[in-house]
Amino acid sequence: MLWLFIVAACMSKVWGNPVDNHMTSEIQNDEGYINLQGRTYPHVSRNSETLMELQGDYAVQEGDLLLPSDRNAVSSLWPEVDGNVSIPFKINAELADRTVDILKALKMISNKTCIRFHQHTNETDYLLFSYSDGCASYVGCMGGEQPVLVGPPCGAGNIGHEILHSLGLHHEHSRHDRGDHITILYENISPGKASNFAEKDGDTLGLQYDLGSLLHYGAYYFSSNGKPTIVSKSSKVQIGQRTRMSDLDVKKIRKLYHCDKREKKGKRGGDSSNLP
Repeated sequence: MLWLFIVAACMSKVWGNPVDNHMTSEIQNDEGYINLQGRTYPHVSRNSETLMELQGDYAVQEGDLLLPSDRNAVSSLWPEVDGNVSIPFKINAELADRTVDILKALKMISNKTCIRFHQHTNETDYLLFSYSDGCASYVGCMGGEQPVLVGPPCGAGNIGHEILHSLGLHHEHSRHDRGDHITILYENISPGKASNFAEKDGDTLGLQYDLGSLLHYGAYYFSSNGKPTIVSKSSKVQIGQRTRMSDLDVKKIRKLYHCDKREKKGKRGGDSSNLP
């Protein structure tokens, strides 16, 4: 009952692929390097979103998605206040030296959408950026103090990836239409990690598949042998970039939170003046 009360503080209706009620509230371990059973795989870049050590403190699914203990909980969108969506956040003191990267990641989103962020004061629901070995986040608004984990290997783009999860977006490679765009090479995936590549049912928001998404796995994620686990069917596109939100990433957030409607009503949005 307590969990349901907390989640009720967030909106219960979710639009689109972002949140799948069959795979709810995952924390995505996205930013780190693979170190499985004492073996390090140097071919996987250190910002590869596949850190596996977080499982001691959190239940993890799909690489960087955190799972709550209550599997019946339903994640959701962050609510609006006075017609605006402004999400409170706090940076733990242990991450003081990562403040610039975290603010850069927040501005990456607020500069191009109607989502705003502000320093936490006394709000019940807020994002708490906390130190960990790698990066991870829940998907959608969970209610209460919601961790976004940030580790040493995580740059601003990796942190932005996690913030997009916290807003309600799943990994791009989990879309049900991915077979038209990528091939999953299961024979190269580390034992027990194939579930990280499972498809999810959900509305794609009417937007095309995005190989260039900030939320797309890279070619070698969870590789057991140094060979690709994902191959793009378009040889000209490199998957797994962690530099910026793609144009389609921007469109997803804007559609998910109805930014166009908010802006037509004269509500503020798309700036980052509320950030330090």
